Amino acid sequence: MHWSDVMANRLAERGNKHIIATGITPSGEFHIGHLREILTGDMIARAARKAGMEAELVFVVDNADPLRKVYPFLDEAYEAFIGHQLGSIPAPDSEGKPDWARFNEEGWTYGDHFLQPFLDALRQIGVVPKLLPNLAAYRSGKFAEAARTACDRADEVREIIERVSGRELPEGWFPWQPLDSNGSLDGVTVKGYEFPYVHWVDSTGAQGSSNIEKGEGKLPWRLDWPAKWGFHNITCEPFGKDHGAAGGSYDTGKEIARLFGHEPPVPLTYEWISLRGQGAMSSSSGNTVGPMEALRLVPPEILRFLVANSKPNKAIEFDTAMGLVNLADEYERLCNRNFRAELEDDALSRRKRVQIEDAMVAVELSSIDESKARAGASVSFRHLALLAQVKPTDEGVWQSLQASGALETPGEELVDRLSRMRSWIASDHFPEEMRINLSQEPNKNALNLLSVEQKRVVMVLHSALSQFPWDVEGITAAFKEASVQANVGMRDVYRASYAVFMGAERGPRLAPILSNCEREEMLTLVKKSAAL
Repeated sequence: MHWSDVMANRLAERGNKHIIATGITPSGEFHIGHLREILTGDMIARAARKAGMEAELVFVVDNADPLRKVYPFLDEAYEAFIGHQLGSIPAPDSEGKPDWARFNEEGWTYGDHFLQPFLDALRQIGVVPKLLPNLAAYRSGKFAEAARTACDRADEVREIIERVSGRELPEGWFPWQPLDSNGSLDGVTVKGYEFPYVHWVDSTGAQGSSNIEKGEGKLPWRLDWPAKWGFHNITCEPFGKDHGAAGGSYDTGKEIARLFGHEPPVPLTYEWISLRGQGAMSSSSGNTVGPMEALRLVPPEILRFLVANSKPNKAIEFDTAMGLVNLADEYERLCNRNFRAELEDDALSRRKRVQIEDAMVAVELSSIDESKARAGASVSFRHLALLAQVKPTDEGVWQSLQASGALETPGEELVDRLSRMRSWIASDHFPEEMRINLSQEPNKNALNLLSVEQKRVVMVLHSALSQFPWDVEGITAAFKEASVQANVGMRDVYRASYAVFMGAERGPRLAPILSNCEREEMLTLVKKSAAL
């Protein structure tokens, strides 16, 4: 059973109506590591709906969290906003400076600035969650009841956190963080409490009172999280392994949720997504690939497949080079299988049946449109990568595919895929072993490096290529004929051919590449090379 169906079964034990939550603090640029959480939530919601339950995906925007520091992409002017809530300060402009004009005219905040591109990426991969801005929830009083319980029973809350987490809270800790006279959560000391007011003194000596009912402050994270579970009626939430560790915020949250009077959601802990050779992605370190950047390279269904086909407790290594090619190969291979016919085989072992069912569901969950099954691709990822390099125009690609009988007219999905493919090829992510650099004129340096035997191949190559049809099989046969005519092995034939056509010692498979090039142009190149 696929992991999403396992979660759906667990939810069914708790009723027929569910809210699956995900959430992120919009403190900087989002990366595809963040996609794992929301795609995991989306897939659980889909599985629950498939099982006949009502399920809604929500996205909690933690814009009540403070700005922690002046990140490298920010101007020093943001020093004044450290400790201020992300939903209450201006967004950075193109130079990293506070964009006061847009903040005053449109209310465009720091949190909005980083959230919007992520939402645009989500729409491309078929995820449109209900947004739940946390700052608005505080200001509308939704946290007030939980905050009152926490403040009234502060000693119990402290005991839970210290016992479960194994760490001692500082003296003077209080379960409400007031905003100071300047709107900051930092450097504020609580001096007293009578609901709804928390009395404080800030680092400048100024005194004041924070009204909990008006959201003039916030709960610390370990209280904020379980409070949201209650008033949002959250029944399931996936989260990263840091929150799921023993003594982590989910462990404390379970007990605090019950103190608040509700049950914690069904959890699912997931592992990180890392960049191949670079480790776990981190916005603060700059070790990231953003969702929009990833989607310029990766078809959205393959990005979904990356998550759907990996168990949540398995770390994912995102490789934008050959790993992407291999991932696409696997996806396309699975799309072209008839899973239901395979499952009709009564002789299948239990293990094999489980493998087939898991693969079938992974492909289903990879579809952008939940209501439509994904059909097998008419053009493979590898072949499209080849065509996009040897055909400078899209029309040339379509003509080549039509001539080979691969398709009649390109559909919207294939047009979109070619656009992303061209972006991938133009980027630094494209694997060199797939890069095609065809020579326009003979490469004298490469040809001069050939041995006497290999130069004999160049002399007979035009004759051999002229004898066979200009397709993969014909060109392959021509290379064999050149081996016979030059009385050399196939290694020498390919060494000579790469020198002629690419000015290199080796490269991608030549026959598929040449078959998509103009025959006369390639034969002219061979003739010129032989004449040197």
